Amino acid sequence: MKKWTATAGVLAMTAMLAACSGEEAANNAEAEGTGAGISGSLDFYTSQPDADAQALVDAFTEKNPDVEVSIFRSGTEEVVSKIQAEDQAGDIQADVLLVADSVTFENFKKEELLLSYKSPEADAIDQAYVDPDGTYTGTKVMATGLIVNTNEVKDLPDSWSVLTEKAAKGKAVMPSPLYSGAAAYNLGVVTKQDGMGWEFYEDMRANDITITQGNGAVLEGVAMGEQQYGMIVDYLAAQAKSDGSPVELVYPKEGVPVITEPVGILANTDNEEAAQAFVDFVLSEEGQELAAEQGYTPIRQGVEAPEGLKSLDDIKVLEADSVELLQTRDDDKAKFGEIFGQ
Repeated sequence: MKKWTATAGVLAMTAMLAACSGEEAANNAEAEGTGAGISGSLDFYTSQPDADAQALVDAFTEKNPDVEVSIFRSGTEEVVSKIQAEDQAGDIQADVLLVADSVTFENFKKEELLLSYKSPEADAIDQAYVDPDGTYTGTKVMATGLIVNTNEVKDLPDSWSVLTEKAAKGKAVMPSPLYSGAAAYNLGVVTKQDGMGWEFYEDMRANDITITQGNGAVLEGVAMGEQQYGMIVDYLAAQAKSDGSPVELVYPKEGVPVITEPVGILANTDNEEAAQAFVDFVLSEEGQELAAEQGYTPIRQGVEAPEGLKSLDDIKVLEADSVELLQTRDDDKAKFGEIFGQ
């Protein structure tokens, strides 16, 4: 009887220790984040600024310490060219892609280079910015508005039309859609709007608007007072004002084009599990709070925009179909080149 009792006690103790061990393992896994069981290498291709891309990867690997992420960062056009070259060579290295606009993803989707993955985190995002086939999802809201030098301009405009008026003749600047992916998207959207169209670009040309390469050059020109007005992505203008530059961001009353820097997974990924975890993290509340800390308007509902920027609910968005924008992009660029002699 004593032997049975002792044996029963040992079994009970063993069971209790096993339960405690299991609970401790579960707690450790929870403490470590979502990375339990996820490992291997991941190649991340992006057009984000270097610091932003690195901060995103660092935050992801903190939760997934067994995943080693390599970053290739360049402008959208160069990232696209690299993937196309790798595709022609039969060996795409990228696992996850995050670049400027949905039109780029529509092109890769058409070429069947993207994997369908419907992240559970996408349920908290306006479905207008989620591909119904699951090949890409927007990660942030980047509107293009007006930047104005407040040392030179005392009465702030409220309309895009200021760029075609006497007040801005020879005093405005915009990024070239032949260089900037965001500007190419904006060109397609604006020229399809009633009341704007190609006439808006023709009028800006007649008003001697300056064409520069990218949004950074627009910011520099207006902040330095070389120009008084510019077309620019909103977060750059807001950051410059916060840093003390004499500029103001204006969301024109007609509405603004919006790019969403989508994220997607390449179809030939060697690490689908880690790629899915990366997409989940970018779209998660934590990932979206990181975007806000970096100065961008989050796309996820319930995460506030940083100071100086409007949330998606407060922005009047100029809409256009991404598939149509893809179909017309080359012709749009060509016509822009004809108008501006580029």
